[in-house]
Amino acid sequence: MAFRIRPSEPFLDEFRRVAGEQLLKAINVLEEQPDGPHAAVHAARKRFKRLRALYRLIEPDAKSFRQAENARIRDMARSLSAVRDATALVETVDYLAGLAVSAEEFAALGFASRALVERRDRIAASEMDLPARIEAAITTCNAAIAALDTLDLPEGNARAAKRVARAWRKQGIKARRALDVCREEPAAEAFHDLRKCGQVAWMHLTLLEDLWPTALQARRRETKRLVDELGHEHDLSVLTQAVNERPDLFGDSNTLALLIGAIITRQQAVRAEALALSESVFADDAEREADIVRLLWRKAARQLGS
Repeated sequence: MAFRIRPSEPFLDEFRRVAGEQLLKAINVLEEQPDGPHAAVHAARKRFKRLRALYRLIEPDAKSFRQAENARIRDMARSLSAVRDATALVETVDYLAGLAVSAEEFAALGFASRALVERRDRIAASEMDLPARIEAAITTCNAAIAALDTLDLPEGNARAAKRVARAWRKQGIKARRALDVCREEPAAEAFHDLRKCGQVAWMHLTLLEDLWPTALQARRRETKRLVDELGHEHDLSVLTQAVNERPDLFGDSNTLALLIGAIITRQQAVRAEALALSESVFADDAEREADIVRLLWRKAARQLGS
């Protein structure tokens, strides 16, 4: 089924269903690996991000459970990250090459891409324990499925509406604060925090789409644009860090200067676009939005349950 919570059904049942489906999909792709182990890891990590956003919805009534399961899923995702992170650097340089403004810049980015491909392949070759880590992740997913049976939440649509509204309010406040920090101090860490807020908002809009399909679909599309822009910003920040740590990988001083110039130019443009989109996505007052979500949940629960 879709990554969506139906307000017409008991919240706890829906939460367990959606979480279980995401965990089983992660297990299946890690076991079957239709496109190889590294692609399987990438697909599974997408499921883990969805799970962590889903678990935020129960924090008002199950803080300890949410914290424990969030830590379990976060640590599992990190254990599988090395090759995917190295691949992302290659993809980022190739993205910049598609925007090159001169033949010299394109050549410098091509050199950087080849260097990062070699780096990725070295990391992949050294990951002799990847099968064991994948097996450990599968075991962890099964443990997370078993933990769902231990979760207990207060029943009733009114309580579910309040729970979801409180989680929505908290995320809205967090996002606005992250946006303010980006404007005051535009550092990579600040934009990374804003990106995480955007990802959670996008996933919550997906989970709760049944509350008001037309409006939330439009908001979700806008939020996805923001997440994509902030994803580019994050990738460029990680690439900058890689260049700073190992400048010797990227050729002579002229090649290095062209690479750094391309990164800075694109990052400035991406940040400006992301800030403008953020002002739209996170424009409404978090308290007001939370009240609307609570009322929409109660209305949808009555209508869909009748």
